Amino acid sequence: MHHADIKTLPQEEDQLFRLLRQLDLMPDGSQRAMATALNISLGRLNTLLRGATDAGFVRLSERNSTDKRQRVAYTLTLRGAAEKLRLTDHFLTRKFAEYDALHAELTGTTSGLAPFKHRTKLMQNNLAPIPELYVSYDSAQKMKMEAADLTSHDLSPRQICDLELLMNGGFNPLKGFLGEEDYNGVVENMRLADGSLWPMPITLDVTEDFAGSIELGQDIALRDQEGVILATMTVTDRWEPNKANEADKVFGADDDAHPAVNYLHNQAGKIYLGGPVTGIQQPMHYDFRGRRDTPNELRAYFRKMGWRKVVAFQTRNPLHRAHQELTFRAAKEAQANLLIHPVVGLTKPGDVDHFTRVRCYEAVLDKYPQSTTTMSLLNLAMRMAGPREAVWHGLIRANHGCTHFIVGRDHAGPGNNSKGEDFYGPYDAQDLYRANQSEIGCEMVDFKHMVWVAERAQYEAIDEIKDKDDVTILNISGTELRRRLAEGLEIPEWFSFPEVVKELRRTKPPRSKQGFTVFFTGFSGSGKSTIANALMVKLMEMGGRPVTLLDGDIVRKNLSSELGFSKEHRDLNIRRIGYVASEITKNGGIAICAPIAPYATTRRAVREDVEAFGAFVEIHVATSIEECEKRDRKGLYKLAREGKIKEFTGISDPYDVPTNPELSVETENVDVDNCAHQVLLKLESMGLIAAE
Repeated sequence: MHHADIKTLPQEEDQLFRLLRQLDLMPDGSQRAMATALNISLGRLNTLLRGATDAGFVRLSERNSTDKRQRVAYTLTLRGAAEKLRLTDHFLTRKFAEYDALHAELTGTTSGLAPFKHRTKLMQNNLAPIPELYVSYDSAQKMKMEAADLTSHDLSPRQICDLELLMNGGFNPLKGFLGEEDYNGVVENMRLADGSLWPMPITLDVTEDFAGSIELGQDIALRDQEGVILATMTVTDRWEPNKANEADKVFGADDDAHPAVNYLHNQAGKIYLGGPVTGIQQPMHYDFRGRRDTPNELRAYFRKMGWRKVVAFQTRNPLHRAHQELTFRAAKEAQANLLIHPVVGLTKPGDVDHFTRVRCYEAVLDKYPQSTTTMSLLNLAMRMAGPREAVWHGLIRANHGCTHFIVGRDHAGPGNNSKGEDFYGPYDAQDLYRANQSEIGCEMVDFKHMVWVAERAQYEAIDEIKDKDDVTILNISGTELRRRLAEGLEIPEWFSFPEVVKELRRTKPPRSKQGFTVFFTGFSGSGKSTIANALMVKLMEMGGRPVTLLDGDIVRKNLSSELGFSKEHRDLNIRRIGYVASEITKNGGIAICAPIAPYATTRRAVREDVEAFGAFVEIHVATSIEECEKRDRKGLYKLAREGKIKEFTGISDPYDVPTNPELSVETENVDVDNCAHQVLLKLESMGLIAAE
């Protein structure tokens, strides 16, 4: 049945919808039971089954039965499951419209439930269940077997977060990864092709090779990183996006300093695939399982508790006293209950890990009245897209049953751009949210900047303090808090709860007790290895932490012996070094790396890997190419000049000079000991080694 048939054949479409639903719910039912459930004759049922089988929605198979009428079994195919989800939409849309017309006839007013452009507004009642993309348990078991023959795509961590929220209704009204028409509408004007508000491209990016192996109309299996199937997708669209345009329109600038733009250009696949998704099972989370709720589970909880108004607080940082005061006020202002809804998917590189944050949240949860507050974890991959992200967060919270949402100052801002300025204005997010509030379906509560007034020993909103000049106003910024934690300085009780500080100190000991990575980069022959060796000896002499040297030649021999010297292989070699360094850092050791590492994007990726666990200190050994060529101990430059070594850094391949390394050292006319000492002084100034 085609889309064009919908208006002309509503009865046939309804019957097909009911048939597919019945097969999903009772795959082993007899034909007579099926006909009775659908309230149609056996003859009509056979016609329907024949049509559904021809369309590829239902599969016939032999069944061992002595009863002639039960010798054939009908099961829903992957395509049938996807069609059932599509028809569910049309069925609900029509039924709501019929209800609305009846409501108007009886009362003279509309019900407010009829869709105007799409089903986003069908669910005005924040407690009614919302549609999910999952099939029933029995169908899922059968689909798992069928999917063994499908081409598989292993999802990235970000794609797994996106898929989970697609399947459980968190991204309602989306029915899958965006097709090209929807993608263009979202990028250009924050609207899907049907006019519904949606600000964020939810795309399945893949490599050119994978995209080339897929035909349009083909079903593919979407699997997690262990190979467990989560869903299938019918590929309806395949295109190469203009990523520079996406960066500009969605994130406000095509600037790699923005983490999502960096992801777009340097990590995401080149080709996008779009199409509807059929959910088989949700991704497995082994942590904090009791704290994770789907939109429908939260709505059911609100129903059970009798909560009509719920204000959501989005956070990716630990909660301190100012946040508590802010959330109390927001709930009071909206006369609503409070949902603390922290993101535990992917946040900004360098954020406190979610395990620590959740332990911090649990430590302060008993400071809130239990009957009016709850906490749930949201497995969202943030994009740090400021204004658009705020609108997106609002739509997600509306899907989770919330009626109000706290939008912060510089909400979901990624920090500074390449010029050292903020990507977004402090109130851009609030302005864009306000402009779209009626469509979002979740009212904004302004974030108040709370400060501690010492004389009154309480938190107050800064713009409400009338006697600013006569009182002592105290505040600790996020940067200052990180500094105090890093240096083991006091964190006052007026600022945070002792339980939270204790948890943070447990995870983040003072810098002089943490692991870190020193990463030397420079031309071949610049002196990286020599300085690295001298530094290693000096650090070992000081003692206290294990020191590991990951020198280019050592790594090539032990980790990367099969790799050549193409750009791809050199990148892979550096990523391996970064991985090992991050593990050493995580476990409290010191990693010293000394590869050439010519490409800025790869060095940045290694920095992000390491900074998840400790400090990353980039040292540019700034010896000129001429000096390196003079030294040429291994005769490599000579071979490169003769064309015997292809893609040689500085001769036939570029070197991206670090723009702002932690330290730049000159080695010409400076002895090695002095260079190593400069690095030690830098480490000391950063608090990584304690001054004796």
